[in-house]
Amino acid sequence: MCDTFVVRTDAGMVLAKNSDRDPNEAQLWEWTPAGDHPAGASARTTYVEVPQVARTHATVVSRPWWMWGAEMGANEHGVAIGNEAVFTKQPTSLEPGLLGMDLLRLALERATTADEAVEVMVALLEEHGQSGSCSIEHPKFTYHNSFLVADADSAVVLETAGQHWATEQVRGAARSISNGLTIPDFAEQHADRLRGRVASCDTRQALTQHRAATARGAREAMRILRDNGTGRGPRWSPLTGSMVGPNMHAGGWLASSQTVSSWVSHLGNKMHWSTGSADPAFAPFVPLRVDEPLDEVAYPTTGVDNTRDDRSLWWRHERLHRRALRDWTRSEALVAADRDRLERSWVADPPPTAQALEAGLEARERWWPAVERVTERDTRPWWTRRAWASYDEAADRPRKAQVAS
Repeated sequence: MCDTFVVRTDAGMVLAKNSDRDPNEAQLWEWTPAGDHPAGASARTTYVEVPQVARTHATVVSRPWWMWGAEMGANEHGVAIGNEAVFTKQPTSLEPGLLGMDLLRLALERATTADEAVEVMVALLEEHGQSGSCSIEHPKFTYHNSFLVADADSAVVLETAGQHWATEQVRGAARSISNGLTIPDFAEQHADRLRGRVASCDTRQALTQHRAATARGAREAMRILRDNGTGRGPRWSPLTGSMVGPNMHAGGWLASSQTVSSWVSHLGNKMHWSTGSADPAFAPFVPLRVDEPLDEVAYPTTGVDNTRDDRSLWWRHERLHRRALRDWTRSEALVAADRDRLERSWVADPPPTAQALEAGLEARERWWPAVERVTERDTRPWWTRRAWASYDEAADRPRKAQVAS
C-alpha cells in the first residue's frame, strides 16, 4: 500500500511518495552509475533477465532489501518515479517475471524525460508482462501497478492491469495516486473495487489530492507524507491497522502495511530527500544526490534484511520508532520542532548526504530519552500491541538468505 503525488511549482515539479510495506521489511538506498553495455548484454532484475540497452543512466533509488526493483527513485536527468500496488480484475501471476518495481528502475536507467520513461515501461510491459511475488513475508502476494512519472516540466500517470495500460498527462496543480485505478475509463473497466475499499485507497487519494493542491514545495510535501489522516495520532482498526492517511501504521489482522520509507524529489534542481526509515514523523528527510553515493562505511547495506541489525540506518531507526508507537501523539510532539529545524536547513542549503545522515542519527539519540519517558505506558489497543509483538518476534528470528543483490 502506498501513496504518491506530484505538485507543480514555479521552480519545477515536486514528486513525493510513501512506501508502505511489511513492517519488518528494511528499505535501502542504492546508487548506480551510468554505464555502457555491449551488444547482447542482459539486465538482471529481481527474478528474470531482460535485454540490456547500450547506455544506462545514473540513478539513486529506494528499494526493499531483497528486490532489484525500486519503490521510488530518480536519475541524473531529473526524472523521478513512484509506484503503487493496484488491485484489478485482471488475473495476477506468481510466475517469476518483471515486478512493477523492476519496471520503475529500468525506466530510470533508460529514460531522459518523463514521457520517455513511460514509453520504456509500456514497451517492457507489452513484451514481458508483469508477474512474480511482491513480498518476501507473504510469498503468495502479487499485484499490478500504477506509476507517477515526473521531470522538471511535466508529469504522467501510468496505470496498468496485467498487460493493459492507460496514461494521463498531469494538467493541474497536483495529482495523487494510491492503491486504486484513477483514470476513469480504465478504472471502470479494470478496477477491483472490493480490494480497493479494503486498502482505503479512495480515502487516502482524496486526502493527498486535496492537500497537494495547495502545496508549494518540498517541505509541504514532507508534511503531507507525515499525515495520519486523522489530524492527530493513528486511528487503530483491528482489521487494517491505521490506513486512512498517507502515513500508514501496521497493526491489523486483515491488512497491515507500515510506511517503511519516504521520498521527495524537487526536479527543478534535481535534489532529492528521503527518510530511509519507517514513519516520517520520527525521521528527518536526508538530502540525496544522484552523483553523491554513500560508501558502505557511512551507510552499511550488506546483509541487511527483515531481521534486526543495528548497523543499518533502517534498523537503528526502529529502536526509536517502535518505542514511539506506544504513544505516537505525545512522542511526535516531542521531536517535531527539532526534526523540522533540521529539514528547514537541509532544504534551504542541502549539506553532503553523509553529513546529514550523521546529524539525523544524532538527532534520534537526542530524542530517545524524552520519547522513552512518555511511552512508559502503551496506549495502543490490545490487538495492535499483539501485532507489534509478533513483528518484534519475527525480527529476532535467524536471518533469511537474500534473493537479490
